[in-house]
Order: sequence, then C-alpha cells, then structure tokens
Amino acid sequence: MNDDLQKELSVVRNEIDSLDAQMLELMNRRAKCAQQVGEIKARHGDAGFVYRPEREAQVLRRIQAMNAGPLSNDSVTWFFREVMSACLSLEQPLGIAFLGPLGTFSESAATRHFGHAARLMPQASIDDVFREVEAAHADYAVVPIENSTEGAVGRTLDLLLTTPLKICGEVVLRIHQHLLSNAGALGDVQKVYSHAQSLAQCHEWLNRSLPGAQRISVGSNAQAAQLAAAEPGAAAIAGEAAAERYSLPMLASSIEDEPNNTTRFVVLGRQDAGASGRDKTSLIMSAHNRAGALGKLLAPFSDAGVSMTRLESRPARHTLWEYVYFVDIEGHRDDAPVRAALDELTRRAAWLKVLGSYPVAVY
Repeated sequence: MNDDLQKELSVVRNEIDSLDAQMLELMNRRAKCAQQVGEIKARHGDAGFVYRPEREAQVLRRIQAMNAGPLSNDSVTWFFREVMSACLSLEQPLGIAFLGPLGTFSESAATRHFGHAARLMPQASIDDVFREVEAAHADYAVVPIENSTEGAVGRTLDLLLTTPLKICGEVVLRIHQHLLSNAGALGDVQKVYSHAQSLAQCHEWLNRSLPGAQRISVGSNAQAAQLAAAEPGAAAIAGEAAAERYSLPMLASSIEDEPNNTTRFVVLGRQDAGASGRDKTSLIMSAHNRAGALGKLLAPFSDAGVSMTRLESRPARHTLWEYVYFVDIEGHRDDAPVRAALDELTRRAAWLKVLGSYPVAVY
C-alpha cells in the first residue's frame, strides 16, 4: 500500500473512530433519558406500561423525514428501533409471545417490531400465544392475521372474537420462502415439510421443480426445518431465520409463486395505544338479520368520511349461518370522524367490538 493511499485512508478512518465515539456517547445519553422517563412515570403512578407504540411510531416517522441519506429509510429505521429496544430493556425487558418454535416468520415479525433486546417466548399454538398475554406471563403477542396470497388466518380471527386483549400495533413482513435441505441437489429431495400456507404459497414452484416429492404439512416452518435437518432426503420450505438457526443450506431461494407475498401481523397487549397521527382502527361487528342490514352498517363510515381498508366475513361460532365482519378503517378511535362513525355504528349493529386503534406499520 503506497504512502499517499495510506495517508488518505488514515484521515477517513480517524474521522470514523471519532464519530463512533460520539455515537456511543449519544446512545448512552439517550439510554439515561429513557431511564429518567421511567422514573418520572413511576413518581406519577404511570409505570404500568413502558412500551408506548404511538410514541415509537412518531419517533421513527420523524427520523425518516429527517433522513438525508446515503443510508436508506429501512436501514435507519432498523437502527433506531434496535436503540429503542435496548433502552426499553433497561426499564423492563419486554416478553413477546409468538407462534414458535424459534426460526418462524412470526419470530422475524416479533424481532422486527420489538428489536433484539426483547425476551422472545415461542409458543406451540396461536391459542397459547393469546393465553400467555391474557395470563400476564408475556407482555405482548405477535400473531399473523392475513397473507396477501392465502388470505385471512382463521384461528387468529376466531380468537379475536373473545379475547380481552387489544390490538396496539401491526407488522408487515415481506415473505421470502426458501427450500432448505442437506441434500446435495434437487433430485435428491424425496419429501418436503412445511406449514400448509407455505406449501400453498409455493404450489406452482413445487409442481415444476419437485413434482415427485411428497408434501407434508406440519405446525410451523421452523418445525419443518428441524425435521429436514434430521432426515436424509428431506427438505423444508422456510425463511432465512430458520436456515440460519438450524444450519440448513438453501437449495433454492425465493420460491414463492407471488413476487409480493406479504404477511400482516398484529401486536396484542393489555393496553390501548394513543393516537400517533397515522393510525388504523380494527373492529368486529354483526348485522341484524334483515334486508339491507350490512349496507346500513357500512354507511356510517362513508357518512363520516372514514375510509375502510378491509372487510372480511367470518361465520359466527355461536349461531349456524350467521356471520361477523372484521373491519379495518383509517384513523384513531379518538379522531372526531371515527368517533362519530363508531357512535352511529353502535346504534345500528347487532353486536360491535372495537379491537383497538394503533399506529400504521412504520418500515
């Protein structure tokens, strides 16, 4: 390395070292401020919930608006979310329940939203995820609610009917499916394990690339990876997290049939989220059994100028051939137009449950 090059690099590297020292000092100052917030809340009797989803969303949106590059908004959002996660853990490490085992897309969604300082609590079923938070064994739950290819996650919708938990956040995760196996080549794969939804999301690829392989549905993609890791000639369809956790090579990557395959998760807790300035409200309602009842239920939204972003029907579990409707609307329940629409809906609906108002996902 010539002297001129060495001198130029030395100047830049010294600047990097100086900036690293400043960043470290600033991060620790921020952490001390977070501790002060906890102390102030405790003095005023407001120490119940250290995580405020609306505040976090506001911080991330402000950071994105200030970002002049060259780092992308995705990169700076990830960095600041990890800083906030570490600061929160100084007050109280958050316990996050999700559908396990480790290595699932649900784990990826939980980590993406709460950062790596959170205490991960994988569960055997979506029912167990709900129960952990309802019993206060975990602070929050992250559960899948819909996929852009396969539609709604029925078990999550069924449990939302009766749970006392509130939706206080959402996570939108781009799903990349990979074929993982210790087999040396595609021709050596005799069976493919995966969750039923992942098998469906890769149906056409499997028909083309592994037409003779047996397809076996299991409880989760991580479980599929565990099975494939232990069985010669077996493969799993799973995400990158499962590949890393179970040391499985990728025989093929991004094999999902739809290029924009995305899953939406909701965050459940025992608190209501405040207004962040860009929010959603989710609710469940049922109509009286009479002509035009559904149209009358939807009218308050348009009358109040509230945009409806999702309408999903689901059989009511208590009565044959009757349905409930899952609805997402723009805005917070404390916003005047939304409040007016909900007040009118209360008068018109046979049954109404507001699942929660929460910040739109920031990524």
